[in-house]
Amino acid sequence: MAGSEGSARVLVASNRGPVSYTVGEDGGLTGRRGGGGMVSGLSAIGPDAGAVWVCAAMSEGDREAVRRGVAEPGTRMIAVEPDVFHAAYNDIANSVLWFVHHLLYQTPLDPVFDEEFRSQWASYEAYNAAFADAIAEEAAEGAAVLVQDYHLVLVPALLRQRRPDLRIGHFSHTPWAPPDYFRLLPDDVAAQVLEGVLGADRAAFLTRRWAAAFAACCADVLGAEVSADGMSVSYAGHTTRLGVHGLGADADFLRERAGRADVEERMAALRAEAGPGRRLIVRVDRTELSKNIVRGLLAYRRLLLEHPGWRERVVHVAFAYPSRQDLALYREYTAEVSRVAAEINEEFGTPGWTPVVLKVDDDFARSLAAYRMADVALVNPIRDGMNLVAKEVPVVSDHGVALVLSREAGAFEELGDDAVVVNPYDVRATAAALNTALTLPEAERADRTKRLAAAATALPPTQWFLGQLDALS
Repeated sequence: MAGSEGSARVLVASNRGPVSYTVGEDGGLTGRRGGGGMVSGLSAIGPDAGAVWVCAAMSEGDREAVRRGVAEPGTRMIAVEPDVFHAAYNDIANSVLWFVHHLLYQTPLDPVFDEEFRSQWASYEAYNAAFADAIAEEAAEGAAVLVQDYHLVLVPALLRQRRPDLRIGHFSHTPWAPPDYFRLLPDDVAAQVLEGVLGADRAAFLTRRWAAAFAACCADVLGAEVSADGMSVSYAGHTTRLGVHGLGADADFLRERAGRADVEERMAALRAEAGPGRRLIVRVDRTELSKNIVRGLLAYRRLLLEHPGWRERVVHVAFAYPSRQDLALYREYTAEVSRVAAEINEEFGTPGWTPVVLKVDDDFARSLAAYRMADVALVNPIRDGMNLVAKEVPVVSDHGVALVLSREAGAFEELGDDAVVVNPYDVRATAAALNTALTLPEAERADRTKRLAAAATALPPTQWFLGQLDALS
């Protein structure tokens, strides 16, 4: 595409952008800026770097902002037709690719790859093509492009066709499925996903385990050649290097934010609700199917059954913030979380003790309050690319915390030595792990917390982002 180059020398492409818009009752637009590693990373490279963030118009407010030509400096927002966006985002990205990588299908019934799926997949292709077109227009000659996550796996190959001069990276924030499970996808779609990522010069992952799974899929599905060290894949005359960047917690931000007055107020309210002197088992999650909240509640119930001495001495503070409620399966799961929590309270509760304190309204200050107060943090996902909650809690803990951690969380690779590790499917073993965590000697818990916090902050968000950028050089 000679002559079509833009001026951006660094580009990030992601489904969700740094700003989201809402339309007020008066018709005015209000923009809300988010945080996270990419926002801080782009800020760190400075205003003269020629950086552009390419993202989707996800809401009606975002689409209205595009119609009015309202844009944050350094942002290119793409507005595809709402039905195309819905099919690409909800039906393919969140209901197929997410399910494959997190091993979530109940395979006697799902998935069903029929004509409806093919129509949805065509929307996903169109969505990725729209991103590739926008990036190609914005990028300067030889620019570095960092494409993010499972929503945009086709972009690297499409972009290489349009702009072979660019340095292209792709980062997967999810796990990557092992070959046997990845091959649930139709053969041509499985190949297309892998070929899409292999269009990048570099494909990066949160852990070595997910990188190895990707390489194994490339070998199994495509017959690609994997290097002896497992860190590059050669296919169709092109070699893609693999990388690992284990996103860490932002310690400075978390500690400053956790010390504010609103967090102190939430701590007082939580302490009053839980009751004085009681130990707290804390979890903070979205009601995402992979987070395994229901089994966590069942493990807590088993703890109360098998160790009745903990009754009236411990409270499970469970923050389960609704996620993807436009999908029926997620609404049903959220309802099940509430039902199981209510059953435990009905079975064990007394006039002065509510065993489960369940909150479903998102409140970041309250989450930080629970982080500070937790005696035990329960992080038991079925499968998770990283899980930042496991990293954040030790960073802000007031008096030391015991971490009960699923071996299927990406964070296990860095935190497993100082956590109480569980098989996320084993309710009985998770109950035993909760008891172990509650009875850890205070000095050991403090030592573990220090080591957990050090490991959790080894690669803070800005360095995580800049490391990807440097690796494309």
